[in-house]
Amino acid sequence: MSPNATAGEIDRAARGAREAYDSARQFPASRLAAFLEAVALEIESLGEELLETGDRETALGPARLAGERDRTIGQLLMFAALLREGSYVEAVIDTARPDRKPASRPDIRKMLFPIGPAAVFPAGNFPFAFGPAGGDTASAFAAGCPVVVKAHPGYPSTSELFARAVDGAVRAQGFPPGFFSLLHGDRAEVGRALVKHPGIAAVGFTGSLVAGRAIFDAAAARPHPIPVYAEMGSVNPVVLLPGALAERGQAIAGELAASVTLGGGQFCTNPGLVFVIEGPETARFLPELAARVNDRPPCVLLSARIGEGLARAVSATLSKPAVALMAGTGRPAGPGGPFPPTVMRTTSASFRDDPGLQDEHFGPVTLVVVCESLDDLFRTLPSLHGTLTATVHASDLEKDTARALLSLLREKAGRLIWNGYPTGVEVVPAMHHGGPYPATTAPWSTSVGAAAIKRFLRPVAFQNVPQALLPEALQDANPLGILRLVDGDWTRRPIS
Repeated sequence: MSPNATAGEIDRAARGAREAYDSARQFPASRLAAFLEAVALEIESLGEELLETGDRETALGPARLAGERDRTIGQLLMFAALLREGSYVEAVIDTARPDRKPASRPDIRKMLFPIGPAAVFPAGNFPFAFGPAGGDTASAFAAGCPVVVKAHPGYPSTSELFARAVDGAVRAQGFPPGFFSLLHGDRAEVGRALVKHPGIAAVGFTGSLVAGRAIFDAAAARPHPIPVYAEMGSVNPVVLLPGALAERGQAIAGELAASVTLGGGQFCTNPGLVFVIEGPETARFLPELAARVNDRPPCVLLSARIGEGLARAVSATLSKPAVALMAGTGRPAGPGGPFPPTVMRTTSASFRDDPGLQDEHFGPVTLVVVCESLDDLFRTLPSLHGTLTATVHASDLEKDTARALLSLLREKAGRLIWNGYPTGVEVVPAMHHGGPYPATTAPWSTSVGAAAIKRFLRPVAFQNVPQALLPEALQDANPLGILRLVDGDWTRRPIS
């Protein structure tokens, strides 16, 4: 296996995907659903080999990876069920009104169609659920789009196993061979060349802000720009109001410490910022939080490179005059060693003045921002950058304040959490895993849940097209029996 895909290999994969799309775009939803189900079975058949290989390359542990495998299979089956139900095409029909005055209205019908071959860049921290056959790939497949995956260099052998599973489903279901390809590479040039290839029509990415922005810029600079759905991490602020700390400060300290260290702190939903208000409740809470964090063992990270990057980021933050260390050492025990959970502290004024304090620390690290008053908190929160989640802890007596906070934070985040913690993302239709830039490049889209398919679909309207030439989803008889918006009413009934 070549460490970096050559220009010829990239070209063959992208061209193969484009050739596969020419036939796959005609496949009915039922055939795509059967393919997704076949991929799920192939992944399941990998058995312990997949878990052992994944653990060897990521050190995430068999238990964590077994759960992630179940999620990966569940995502594939979720999209298969979505396809079989059929309403995902969002059929909208406005029938003709020939007698309308002063001008008649034509018959207009609209639905979603696949956008074309997709390039997918898997995440380093979720090698299964956001890996080569993870959510981005599954949603693109469900849309009817071939996929070229640029494997993450952190787990090449695991990626090959997933590729083996997908290839098995491609052969078993009689899909064109270019419907899936896997490329390897640890140089930025490999990903850039893939994104710039004219055969690619969209990009799904999960990773760092630097890499995501580079991919976004490369796609925008093409002669024909394409959409990039990049999820680039987040600081996920948690606001702790005094009433909540008074009622359950000890519990919050323990739960927050667990959330900060879950998965070694290497989740895109890790609570990297905590906002508190000066007062007796906060004075009791902060030492308790420090103690709970210090009780946590050092976290094994995904790679030495991630550990080195985290150490640099924490060192840069601690070098700022207004930042103090509250818990942990802020550095690994040795080169490539586990990283101790770390809590830092700063003032609200410093936070407002220094955008660098919002830089993500990818690991078991959080920064506490101490505000002078409730008014000071409301002056500080508007300076937040876009984020995936925002959390508010409040007592029942603070609901009016909490309502104002949620209204403010709604402008900053894609998911709002009440008296909970951001780590843990449910794969359900209501989930929105996205947010304003720099959390993502497309805040209207989600990379988790059934709506993730919409990233790889585009609407097409048909005007005055005869019934025999319309897709089944738009025909009067509604042979698919799907839910449609007909002249402003949602219905499954045929048009009489």
